[in-house]
Formats: sequence, structure tokens, C-alpha cells
Amino acid sequence: MEFSLLGPIAVTTGSGELALGPAKRRSVLALLLLQPNTTVPLEQLIDSLWEDEPPEHARTVVQGHVSRLRATLAEGGADAYGIELATHGSAYLLRLPEELIDAHRFSELVALARPEAAPADAVPLLREALGLWRGPALTGTVSSPPFAAAAHALEERRLTAVEALARSHGALGENEQAAAILYTAAVNHPLREGLIAALMRALFRTGRQSDALEWFHRTRRLLTEELGVDPGERLRGAYEEILRAEAAGGSKPAAPAGARPANDLRTARSAAAGKEPGAQPGRSPVPAQADGTAAGGAEGTRPAAKEGTGRTGSAPRLLPRPPARFLGRENPLAALTDALTDRTTGESPLAVVAGPAGVGKTACAVQWAHQHAPGFPDGQLFADLRGFGEGDEAPPAEILRDFLLALGTPPERVPTSAQAASALFRSLVADRRLLVVLDNARSSAQVRPLLPGGLQCATIVTSRSRLDGLVATDCARPVGLQVLGYEEGAALLGAMLGTERVAEDPDAAQELVALCDGLPLALRAAAAQLTARPRWKLARLASALRDERRRLALLSAEDTGIAAALRMSVARLSADDARLLSALATSADGHLNASVAAALAGYDPERTQDGLDRLTEMHLVDEEATDVYTISTLTQLFARDERDERDG
Repeated sequence: MEFSLLGPIAVTTGSGELALGPAKRRSVLALLLLQPNTTVPLEQLIDSLWEDEPPEHARTVVQGHVSRLRATLAEGGADAYGIELATHGSAYLLRLPEELIDAHRFSELVALARPEAAPADAVPLLREALGLWRGPALTGTVSSPPFAAAAHALEERRLTAVEALARSHGALGENEQAAAILYTAAVNHPLREGLIAALMRALFRTGRQSDALEWFHRTRRLLTEELGVDPGERLRGAYEEILRAEAAGGSKPAAPAGARPANDLRTARSAAAGKEPGAQPGRSPVPAQADGTAAGGAEGTRPAAKEGTGRTGSAPRLLPRPPARFLGRENPLAALTDALTDRTTGESPLAVVAGPAGVGKTACAVQWAHQHAPGFPDGQLFADLRGFGEGDEAPPAEILRDFLLALGTPPERVPTSAQAASALFRSLVADRRLLVVLDNARSSAQVRPLLPGGLQCATIVTSRSRLDGLVATDCARPVGLQVLGYEEGAALLGAMLGTERVAEDPDAAQELVALCDGLPLALRAAAAQLTARPRWKLARLASALRDERRRLALLSAEDTGIAAALRMSVARLSADDARLLSALATSADGHLNASVAAALAGYDPERTQDGLDRLTEMHLVDEEATDVYTISTLTQLFARDERDERDG
């Protein structure tokens, strides 16, 4: 059993990570781990958990969290490791071998390292120590001053270890490695003068004088602008040392005592990944190190974070451009407003926009997001989860990495596991007013790790599935999107083609809406056909679409179209459900009940009903009333084509 403080709070056993529960419970555990084998008074726990005045029932809340932690540890086999969470009057004691805590192992490894006396031995020790970090310390705890102070103290120890590792490499004459290690830390802590001074010396020893001097001037400007002070003695000393060396003929300062030539292979590898002499600092990547202390990202790709905050200088704006010619949808937009601006529930608002392929779910969600973006000043995040796209769906870890980078997290601090990245994401946005749009989700399980937890955050999910799981477990508000009626469909054609062209033949416009099943995607594809043929009347395209053999082909426009959209939905079906859909497509008018469906498919009633339920959830079939199902004409045509192609 291992306890993690250097990143998301976690307890890991041989069978996986234990479920620790909400932030306050994780915070109780963190405080006990920060003082292992020491009694922690209940009052200290209460003062740390609540930044403001604690509630009257605070003692009961803490006691409940301790009780649940005790049960969780017992379920994980704590007894076998000599771990006990004991109660001593009005205090608690977490008794355990301290080497099970990553922060303790980190401190021991750093203490063993002697960068100046034994640099060759110090390098592997410090790399192992820094390798224990999986993100910002104490991620997942409450944001009270005691935890902020503890996290800051741990971060200071990490930076001290980074500087010690750089000194070890410098003592061995491996200045390229030293510069690479210091680079990312300097970017993320631009006001830490000792760190900048060490980086300047390392850069100068590699022959990059202009880089070293530019770091001094950059830091001096920051100190003046943000703190109103001049550079301190360490930074000035490094600057003057470099100037004196240049005045003496440009020779490099003598390497520290005990230095030896770097290994040829390591030197070549560093040189290949490093910057050319004379390049401006931060304009090109620095090679990543095995301990994760240096990043591949260049300074300037994102605003540098304020020291200790992890926030960037500007909020991320990842929304796609607003949908073109967006019309109507007043009711769904109003439903989204009701769902996402309701702060009375004490939960982070979540809405699921669901409907059939091509009905305009993404357009509706993005339109609402742009309209309400000013209400989310800390940013808007957007991700296509590829749940119904070509290829595999997007794994949560991939999306979380993009989100964390957009929020200013340095690349080397982004956890590799989805669970740790999710915890870090929730921690970063806990106090922000942020909008998250998760488009094209396949399942509730794909969405859950991406949900922010802050009460000021809001999330919109779009999917062809109803995502009943999110409704059940996360109180998501469903917002159903229906096909367009005749008036709305004709208005969309008018917006695409010009109202005069549509007004010439309103009957043909209504027929086009019917032939397109009222789907905005199909209507836009039809409008594209008419735009490419300005001399065609609407009636001519309607006549062509009456031919069911050509309809799906005509309702396609280059890389988009209703057939491609339906193909992605059907591709996600099981073989049994796909065969059931093909059988339903043989219905004469698209209206049937479970008995007729069973007869068409040759399935037993229970198997048929289960399949109909799944097809309804995916919006490939619509249940108009109890045991009254309909399948749209376009879905019928597609299913028949798929069946004919399969049979052929």
C-alpha cells in the first residue's frame, strides 16, 4: 500500500487505487499523512477543512470522513502493512511505516544526495526523487490556507531538488543537461532569482551567452513590473560574472571542481535537441529529462503562470466558430439556459443535448456557448470525443491533457493516467467560472472523468445516445432535440439559398423538408446542391430526391452528409441490433410495434424489446407511444442499402 501526496491524493494497493471519496475526505487523509504517527487534534482538522466559519455540524462531518477512511483502508488490507487509523480522545493518529508515503521517500532520497561531494551518485538519487511527483502537490484537497501553505512548502522542496540535480550535472561537466533541467522550472517560476541565476550560468557554460543575458534582462523586467524591485545579489552576481568572462575574451567560466567531460553519446543527444547558440531563450524546446523536470513545450506558447497559482494570464477560448445560419431552436436554447444557470442545487450544472444523427446537436450547444460566454470569464473548453466518428473514440486522458495544457499546466506536470489527470483538472477549475462543451460523446463512462466539479462551472454534453447513466448518477438535465417542422425547415433553406428563391415555390420547399426528414444536416446538403446549381428550381431537386435510390447520395456534400452520419451510428451497434435495424427497414410505412418487429427480425419477444430499447436510446428508432415505434425514411433507406451491400 502506497500513499501519494506529490500530486493527486491517492492510496494505491496491489489491486489498484482505492476510492477515497470527496475533497474533504481526501483532505483529512492528506493532513494525517503530512503528520504521520502524530496525533492530529480534531480542531486542527476543522480549521483546515473550512476556510470560512465552519458549520455547526463540522465535528460530525469530520468524524464521518474519518470513519469512511478507516473502512476504506481496511478494505485495502491496511492491517497487512501495519497501518492503523486510531482515535485518541478528540484527536486522530494515522500509524504507518513512513516509507509508504511518497513525500517521505522523496525527502530521504534528497537528503542522501550530495551534489558537490558526490555528483555522480547524486544524479540517480535526485532523478528517482523527482520521479515520484505526479502533478502539483496535494491535488484534490480543499483550497484553504493551511493546505495551500503545505502544498507551497512541498513545491519549494521540489524546486530545491531540481536545483540540486542541475548542480550535480554541472559538477560532472554536463551543462546541457543542467540547462535543460533548469529551463522548465525557470519558465514556471520566473521570479525565483536563484533558479534564473543557475540557468544563466549553465547556459553560459554551453556557449549560449546571449541566451544567458536575455534571461537576466527578462527577469529584471518582471521583477520591476510585478514587484517593483531590482534584481537581488544572486541574479546580479551571475550577470556580472558572465560580463567579466566575456570581457576577458569570451571564455567560459571554469567548471565546478570535480567536473569531468560528458559522455560523447549524451553530449551528442543533448546538442541535437538543444538550441543553437545565440537563440533567444524560450524560443525552442528543451529536451525532456527522464525525471520529468524539463518540458518539450517552448516558452511563449502559453502565458507563463503566476508563481504558485498554476493559472495562465488569459482564459482559454476553445469553442469552434459560431454555427453559420443558425435559426430557431428557441425552446432547446431556453432549456439549456434553465439547466446551466440554476445554482440552487449546490451542484455543477450539467446538460445533455441528445437527438438523432444530423439534427444539429453540436450547432445548438455551440450557439448557446457563444451566447453565454461572457458568463464564464475564466474560459470555455471544447472537445470532440469522437464517440460517433471514424476510428476510435477519444480516450479521456487525451482530452484531459488538452484541457490541462489550455489551462496553463506545464506539459511535464500533466499526469499520464486519466484518473490523476481528472483529479488535477477538477482541482484547477474548482473555483473558476468555466464552461465545458463535450461534443459527440458515446457513453456516460467516457464523459465522467471530464466533468469539472466547481459549482461555478457548467458542462454541455452532446450525444446521439440519451446517456441515461449521466442522468442517473450526475443529475444531468436532458435536452432533447427534435427534427425541424415545415416552417423551420423552409426558413433554413431560405437562410441558405435566399428567401426569394424559396418563396418562388413554397410547396417544393415543404416537400424538400419532408424528403430530408426535417434534419438540418440533410437540408443543408440539399441547399449545397442547389447553391452549386443556381438555375435549378427547388422542384427539380425535390423530383430527384423522390428517387429513393439516389436520395442519400444527393443529400451528401463532399465530406459531410446524412449517409456518413448514419454510418457512424450504425457502426456502434452490436451485430444483433444492426440486424434488427435492417429488419425494421423493411416495414412498409416505418410504423410498427414490438410484435411486428419480432416477426420481421425472427427474434423472440424479449430479445426484440431489448433491441428496440437500445435503438430508441440511440435515436435510430423513435417510440412515439407505448409499443408504437417509428423509423425515419432516411434511416430506412440507409439500413436497406447497408443490407443490400452486406448481402451482395
